[in-house]
Amino acid sequence: MDPDLSKLDGFLNEVDVDGYLIEADGDAADQRYLSGFTAPDPFVTLYTGETHLLVSALEYGRAKRTARAETVERHADYDHRSNVAEYGSHEGKYRTLAAFFDAHGAGSVAVPADFPIGTADGLRRCDVAVQADIDGVLGEIRARKHAEEVEHIRAAQRANESAMARAEKLLAAAETVDGTLSLDDEPLTAERVKREIEIELLRNDCALDETIVACGADAADPHDRGSGPLRPDEAIIVDIFPCSKETGYYADMTRTFCVGEPSDTIERWYDLTLEAQTAALDAIEAGVSASDVHDAVCDVYEAAGLPTLRADETTETGFIHTTGHGVGLDIHEYPRISEEPIELEAGNVVTVEPGLYDPAVGGVRIEDLVVVTEDGHENLTEYPKALAVESR
Repeated sequence: MDPDLSKLDGFLNEVDVDGYLIEADGDAADQRYLSGFTAPDPFVTLYTGETHLLVSALEYGRAKRTARAETVERHADYDHRSNVAEYGSHEGKYRTLAAFFDAHGAGSVAVPADFPIGTADGLRRCDVAVQADIDGVLGEIRARKHAEEVEHIRAAQRANESAMARAEKLLAAAETVDGTLSLDDEPLTAERVKREIEIELLRNDCALDETIVACGADAADPHDRGSGPLRPDEAIIVDIFPCSKETGYYADMTRTFCVGEPSDTIERWYDLTLEAQTAALDAIEAGVSASDVHDAVCDVYEAAGLPTLRADETTETGFIHTTGHGVGLDIHEYPRISEEPIELEAGNVVTVEPGLYDPAVGGVRIEDLVVVTEDGHENLTEYPKALAVESR
């Protein structure tokens, strides 16, 4: 994939700098997107209308073969060893970088807002002007996905659904013993379900650092990862957000399950949340404000007499988060589906995940992953929505 960087060119002209600089490892989404390269240690990407990489000798051969860059160079090409010997490791590094910039006509650069301050200060001492890109132009560029990126996300979502099916199968096979769920004569714990989710994802070349399997009061905290034995008759939130080991693209999906008989409140909350999600999905299309999508969710909940942050920014129960977020090389990226009036564009990939929470009741959340289109959306999520678990 060759990204369209015309917006980055326009940004450089607007702020009157020669280039855009990233110093980060390949896990940083902007770095991977701009360079087309990954490495476990930080390396330098300079964009001046063309993309130039400066890497260690260790990464040089692989970067020459695989990076999406016009030039790939080594520290040794800029007398790095001599610079370190004369100026020390830190100042020598900055001298090497300054020489690299000079070779590519970059006396001034813009950098991401989270750029290392030590490097920025060191470059300024070498007469390189550095200014922060506080608006995140690359994040905005990455938000509009190419068809190839959408396919990468779709593939990660299929793996995600396989893992969700594994989790639901465990729940469906469980029995109630002394007030908790049991499987194969052992307690069915959140940790056990999460382990099986991770194993299933690995079978599909995906991985994740953590996932959410939260039951009862744990599920009332949207980001509580969940722990301990799972219980019947209570809502169990399963939120899985894996990353493809090959492409680096994420997927994201949440389902809420109940083994046994849910309370009337949980059933009502589930139906309302499904209604709220449908209202949000119906509102999505290119040109619509993300705030209108968020409002569609709040309208449903508030009409039912339930609290939202829109109505009361201090509420600790009810709908206590935004409606969604962008997904791509980061699990949370631009645009957010919130009160902020951001215009959605065709190619945005966003979650739609309304939910309700109260420690006295538990929590319910339903999350799909969709691509914004000119006249609506394409839902990348095929997994069914049902509160009662089903054998799969």
